[in-house]
Amino acid sequence: MSREQLVVQLARRSFQTGKTKPLEYRIHQLKSLLRFISERRKDIADAVKRDLGKSENGTELFETLGLEGEIKLAIEKLAEWAAPRPVEQNLLTILDEVYVQPEPLGVVLIIGAWNYPWAVTLQPLVGAIAAGNAAVIKPSEVSAHSAKVMEELLPQYLDKDLYPVVTGGVSETQELLKQRFDHIFYTGNCTVGKLVMEAAARHLTPVTLELGGKSPCYIDKNCDINVACRRITWGKFVNCGQTCIAPDFILCEPCIQSQVVEEIQKCIKEFYTDNPETFEDYGRIINQRHFKRLMALMEGSTVAVGGDSDESHCYIAPTVLKDVTGESKVMKEEIFGPLLPIITVSGIDEAIQFINEREKPLVIYIFSNDNKLIKRVIAETSSGALLANDCLVHFTVSALPFGGVEIPAARLRSRNWGHVLNPGGVGDPGTATWTPHL
Repeated sequence: MSREQLVVQLARRSFQTGKTKPLEYRIHQLKSLLRFISERRKDIADAVKRDLGKSENGTELFETLGLEGEIKLAIEKLAEWAAPRPVEQNLLTILDEVYVQPEPLGVVLIIGAWNYPWAVTLQPLVGAIAAGNAAVIKPSEVSAHSAKVMEELLPQYLDKDLYPVVTGGVSETQELLKQRFDHIFYTGNCTVGKLVMEAAARHLTPVTLELGGKSPCYIDKNCDINVACRRITWGKFVNCGQTCIAPDFILCEPCIQSQVVEEIQKCIKEFYTDNPETFEDYGRIINQRHFKRLMALMEGSTVAVGGDSDESHCYIAPTVLKDVTGESKVMKEEIFGPLLPIITVSGIDEAIQFINEREKPLVIYIFSNDNKLIKRVIAETSSGALLANDCLVHFTVSALPFGGVEIPAARLRSRNWGHVLNPGGVGDPGTATWTPHL
């Protein structure tokens, strides 16, 4: 019997004792997870620094702060989430008690990703614990230092039978996928996502696949281009471009292309200095395989900004590419790195057509002062989310769904850096709008 099979069997036996059903037990485990993040902050930051070259501040902002917020939200809302929900009765049941009772699903598998090795792996764990499930945690072997710290330290805080950490590479993951789970949560690329779904189908196991894609960013020529480029520069190059919802490419009219390049160049210098390679808050590509992949993607395009690289340190400067078409090499796959292609279009009609001819993206970004234009893009395109006049920030709103088009789309609109949130109901397929402070 393999190690992976033993781990899953032990998790299932522990789950079947019923120890996860009391809300008090779940809250205790969530508080222990919160304590883990608080007490092991330095270990987490050191591991992420070694994996991705990310600064301690960057790890705090993009890994641990969000996790702490999710845990606190789950603790606060758990009683409400777990309570029976009465449903509408009919004539036959008018005198009966009719309700939906949430209950734990069972043993789930969480396969994490390397780009945000803590947030992307442990956020699904928060939900699994809150729902009363057992969870086998498989961190990405690509972010090896984070996986090692998780394996060594997390069992010191959580029930190690119910929430085991399994490390290893492809063979270990394949062995895990041979086991029967009650749900599988995978974050990563589409190629592996297909393998996960195929393995899950053998046991009729439901899956949640959070996969990447090419998220377009349309810049209207009449918007505030300076503000647009500041936000795009931040959203694209944070974590060295290794973010699933980063703007993948820009669509704009030829008349503003030069201004867009100039403004992004200014922002890169302001954010990362004249030499991003020596700047603490600019990270590195995860490994040399991805470094070589990204360098190859630039072939056939013109470097307008950046382009510097150092293979020995997996460094690629923030780079803007022009003379890019839909047939360019850089447009054939998700970039997942600090390369920002600009494709010129005649206007919003061609931009919408360009978007709709391709796979539905995780998110569409649009920068415009024209509400009618924004509403038209919402109406005539399909994506997991649509964010107007900002980048990435929709991920921070707990009340919004997150993911591809199979999940109700999240719509956000923002006009400046300060916002008042007006969310639709949790679980609504409707929209959420961010409006400016007056």
